[in-house]
Amino acid sequence: MTGMGVEAGAHAARSRALAVLRIRGRALAVALLPAAAAVILLAGGSTGHLVGPGWDAARWVVSGVALLVLLAAAGVALVVARARPAVSPTVPVSEESAPDLYRMVRDLADRLDVPAPSAIALTPDCDSWLEDRTHPPHGPPARTPHDQRAPGGDLASLGRGHPHRRTAATVLVIGSPFLWWMRVGELRAVLAPVVAGTGPSAHPDIAAARRFVRGLDATVAVASAPGRCVLTRTVCAGLGWVARLLLRSCREHAAEMERGVAAAAAERAQAVDYGLRIVAQEQVGLAYAGWDRLLTRVALPAWRMGRWPARLDAGVVAALTELSRRDRLAEGFASRLGERPACDLLEEPGLVDEAASLLAARLFHGGPAEAGPDWAPVDWDDYPEEVVDRKWRSDAARLHRVLDTLGIRDTTGHSTGGRTDPAAPGPLPGTGPAAPETDPAAPTLARVLAHLSGPPAPHAENPRAAALAEGLSAELAREEAAAPAARPGSGEVGPGSELWDDGALPLFPLQPPRTPREILADHVTAMVCCAAMDTAGATPGLDWLDGPTLLLAGERAADLTPRVLSLTEDGDPSPLREWLTASGIRPEKPVRLV
Repeated sequence: MTGMGVEAGAHAARSRALAVLRIRGRALAVALLPAAAAVILLAGGSTGHLVGPGWDAARWVVSGVALLVLLAAAGVALVVARARPAVSPTVPVSEESAPDLYRMVRDLADRLDVPAPSAIALTPDCDSWLEDRTHPPHGPPARTPHDQRAPGGDLASLGRGHPHRRTAATVLVIGSPFLWWMRVGELRAVLAPVVAGTGPSAHPDIAAARRFVRGLDATVAVASAPGRCVLTRTVCAGLGWVARLLLRSCREHAAEMERGVAAAAAERAQAVDYGLRIVAQEQVGLAYAGWDRLLTRVALPAWRMGRWPARLDAGVVAALTELSRRDRLAEGFASRLGERPACDLLEEPGLVDEAASLLAARLFHGGPAEAGPDWAPVDWDDYPEEVVDRKWRSDAARLHRVLDTLGIRDTTGHSTGGRTDPAAPGPLPGTGPAAPETDPAAPTLARVLAHLSGPPAPHAENPRAAALAEGLSAELAREEAAAPAARPGSGEVGPGSELWDDGALPLFPLQPPRTPREILADHVTAMVCCAAMDTAGATPGLDWLDGPTLLLAGERAADLTPRVLSLTEDGDPSPLREWLTASGIRPEKPVRLV
């Protein structure tokens, strides 16, 4: 039954590929139709059958139209053939840097009786696929000094998404989190249906149909490029119209062709590690959950601070191990860690992990292509000090700058202009008034508490909190506008970077922009954490699933967020004040800022 399923899927894919090629042939026939009419008219005149002034005029008109159509068709065909289709940003892995991985993939291809992929690359995501790079413009790029270095290439060359050499026709792209979390047998089982796709993909009709569709897609991108003169824009508009018309005609056939290829590959892979593939698919879902939380909760705060964790894939193992410890549904998964991890198939897993981590920062956050003073790697051991502490103190400093801008000078309701707000609250119960020698604008938590405390407004946000939230949002926007941006398309990105659009980074933003209320809550939380570190001996920490965390006496402070929200949204400081007292935190003491 498996053989019949493979043949059925392959037959369906070939049929749809032929349909795509027939559309290409019809387009060529339409382009040649005026030329055929011109040949008939010219032949009729030379034989004395089509003579007279009317036929002579028709010959001139039709010949001119035929010439223009042929020139236009030749131009479209040239652009389709020479345009560079998009190539996924990946970290190329040479055979010298991963001989065991290449050997495993080739053995898998032999078991499946399909051609082996020509090269392997990694993507910083939980997915795997085959990428065809046989289009003519994907030729070998010029060698750079980076190409002369270590067998696997250095970090600069690994993280740039270089196209492979022309011999790398079909590239197997593997999700880097799979290599670190999965065992060798599980990875082989997950890759079986992917590698099996090289069989139907090697068919000449399917390969030609794919090249044609990719060429049309690249032509649309070329025609849509901005910054051209009026004449060029007119030509590109016509070029884009033709390419889009052909793409619409091919869309359904191309989609069905790919479904047929996938069905044939899945059927062929049924005979390989069937039982293990069921377990491996569970690991795929678990890896995706851990990877998503690691990026959004752990990596994103570091990226915003100008730091990128250099061992994201190693962090996946720590995060999923912690998830296995907390979640009963994940019981037993941690016991797999005694087996050989798939990353052992790499000669230099640390270097590859660093390159994938830098590429992840570019794709999901839009960071620069190279490390620098304002974009430096950070190890996990240094994360609490380099990221968490700096983030909290930077947020606290921004909070007090905005309070200064709003004229909030002390905890007794006096503003910079000396006026007294009768609605402003007095000193917090149990804290007493500020000491006379204390700077009224000192960065204290009491200053923040006093400003945000007030009677709750029904069905509305605390008006003081709203003003402060808007001020923080504006300050953040100004800082982001003044920050040096990544240099898209610069020479430092490396050869081949034009195959994917650096100017569109981040390609996959992790989160929508934060609302002013979320920004305010984050800044108040940061201020509380700074006060806890400076007055109660608390320390910054890293939770693999939840990101930056405050450690009080070595224990995680897990109940802080709802108390902060009571203050920022309802103007009620009581829950937070009680927590501060119980934790030994003194809000009237100034904190250290950056």
